Amino acid sequence: MADKIKFIEELNARYNPKGDHIILGKGMLDGEVVADVNVTIPLKTVNRHGLIAGATGTGKTKTLQVFAEQLSHQGIPSLVLDIKGDFSGIAEAGTENPAIQERYAKTQLPYQPQAFPVELMTISGERGVKLRATVTEFGPVLLSKILQLNETQQSIMSIVFKYCDDKGLPLIDLNDLKKVLQYVTENPQGKAELSSNYGSIAPASLGAILRAIVALEQQGASGFFGELSFDVHDLLQTRDGKGVVNILRVADIQSKPQLFSTFMLSLFAEIYMTFPEEGDSGKPKLVLFIDEAHLIFDESSKALVSQIETMMKLIRSKGVGIYFITQIPGDVPESVLSQLGLKIQHALRGFTAKDKKEISKAVENYPTTDFYNASTLIQNLGIGEAFVTALDERGIPTPLVHTYLISPESRMNVLSDAEISELTGRSALVDKYEKVVDNESAYEMLVKRMEQASREVEAVNNQKTKPVKEEPGMFEQILQSKAGRTFTSTLMREGAKAILGMLGLGGRRR
Repeated sequence: MADKIKFIEELNARYNPKGDHIILGKGMLDGEVVADVNVTIPLKTVNRHGLIAGATGTGKTKTLQVFAEQLSHQGIPSLVLDIKGDFSGIAEAGTENPAIQERYAKTQLPYQPQAFPVELMTISGERGVKLRATVTEFGPVLLSKILQLNETQQSIMSIVFKYCDDKGLPLIDLNDLKKVLQYVTENPQGKAELSSNYGSIAPASLGAILRAIVALEQQGASGFFGELSFDVHDLLQTRDGKGVVNILRVADIQSKPQLFSTFMLSLFAEIYMTFPEEGDSGKPKLVLFIDEAHLIFDESSKALVSQIETMMKLIRSKGVGIYFITQIPGDVPESVLSQLGLKIQHALRGFTAKDKKEISKAVENYPTTDFYNASTLIQNLGIGEAFVTALDERGIPTPLVHTYLISPESRMNVLSDAEISELTGRSALVDKYEKVVDNESAYEMLVKRMEQASREVEAVNNQKTKPVKEEPGMFEQILQSKAGRTFTSTLMREGAKAILGMLGLGGRRR
């Protein structure tokens, strides 16, 4: 192993950038903290994305908290997807205790307990800023990927969007989309308009599309699609010089992986479409932290993973960094892992043969080192310790360093219900997005058109004959199928209040 002097000289040369930077902690060698070695990250490379990995209980969430705090100090806002619901304490100042005193004594850095500006956000029924998007904003390509449609079904979705655009039918929520599909397949005028100008829809394709929509609705998407659409520029707030930490509370998302992926892709796409090119700005505009990242990739199709990879390559030019937090690097596809510049690796446990293989793979992802036996040390890292490798100011990977991480300056616990109510109660963004805007869109327009056509037919055929019960149309038959019945049963179990809350919230429209 190289001597200590060489270690200090090399790491100081690579981990002390001349420009603005954030500090994560101090270097370690032979189990001892080397106070002279600062482990820092240049702000100009933070938009090159990264990974925070490690076994349960090794300190990943606290590392994420430190990272978000350090960015906030530099006036950089962030968005944290709080899957476990344990990140909200960053809104309150921390409390000094013996463990923190010992940690900061070893690093010879000052401990300054303080709160950070926070916005709580939600895509479900949690308290906070309601994040919504319209079907039109997704577009036919992205929506088809979310619904996992085949090529034929994707072409039908493109036709439907083109038809709505030509006919001035706004697609705001999923009810709009379903009503359009019903209109162009069952209403004589709609069928004629579609077939003569765009082509007809086969019953089998319609059924597949409707079943995919119902499956997405079952994961709560009815509450996500609607207006007022969230403006991604509202993520860029600063207060008193500190970047706002936007916390998306999605503790119930484990049972809704498709909705989770839907939200993430819409967010990436919206940021890419609306943020200007940054070039070499010196620091990021926004940083996204995705906790429990395996929830995105475990349920994702190859097309969806490909879309995420593409967006990551493009979005960093907009001054945006994306960081995945998960247990093992293998949770992230290699095509995405290769795009990550910063890697913070907490301890991994080698209890089984599979665990040992994952450890070997993890070590292979990091630069070779003369200072540590990485494969052994990675299993013996203490809580609040990690291997770190980053990109220096020239974009070159830095040496692997065993790092003694600093503690968060904010509270390392969750907010109480009363504190959450107080925080959301004084938020201007909560007021802005709380109310559902219900403007006229495709659903209302087509209902009126179909009612008018029905009245005209009734007037022409005003005969005093015994009415004959109409057979259900193809659209109704599909929704009465097993998938439709499952969806209906789910809503009935939630009760009338949930029905009104979910469908009213997502549903209708500007």
